[in-house]
Amino acid sequence: MVLGMSLQTFTLVHVLISLAGIASGLVVMYGFLTKNRVEGWTLVFLTTTALTSLTGFLFPFKGMTPAIMLGVISLPVLAITIVTRYPLHLAWRKTYVITACVALYFNVFVLVVQSFEKVPALRAIAPTQKEAPFAIAQISILVVFIGLTALAVKKFHAEPLLTPAAAKTA
Repeated sequence: MVLGMSLQTFTLVHVLISLAGIASGLVVMYGFLTKNRVEGWTLVFLTTTALTSLTGFLFPFKGMTPAIMLGVISLPVLAITIVTRYPLHLAWRKTYVITACVALYFNVFVLVVQSFEKVPALRAIAPTQKEAPFAIAQISILVVFIGLTALAVKKFHAEPLLTPAAAKTA
């Protein structure tokens, strides 16, 4: 039992939150590429991505795993994303865009790992995740994200948001 749910139910909730984080993150990435802030989607992305990492720590602990290590790395990246977006009001725009894209990449990275573990056709071609198809999939995703992140940094030129106090003096 985790949070009063069976492990199976908790896993389903965790997966649904993760998929919502990926879907909303893709909308945010599209917003970066089209110079659009997509405020509501950003909040959904950051919330679901934080919940994905946090709920990941609630699974029964069986030693340090790559998933736990990624969660440990993901939370500070996400914290920087949230701080640069909200308290700093996009004053560090490039840092915000890069860390948001990295947080999304981490979610997609885990999606690929889980897909190769759970989808029979993918598991058949890479049963240990040390085979070429798995490496090709992960390297391809990494290259795509590096390219999209670079493009997002170049295209997303949103001005820093004014705080309520700053708006009164402007």
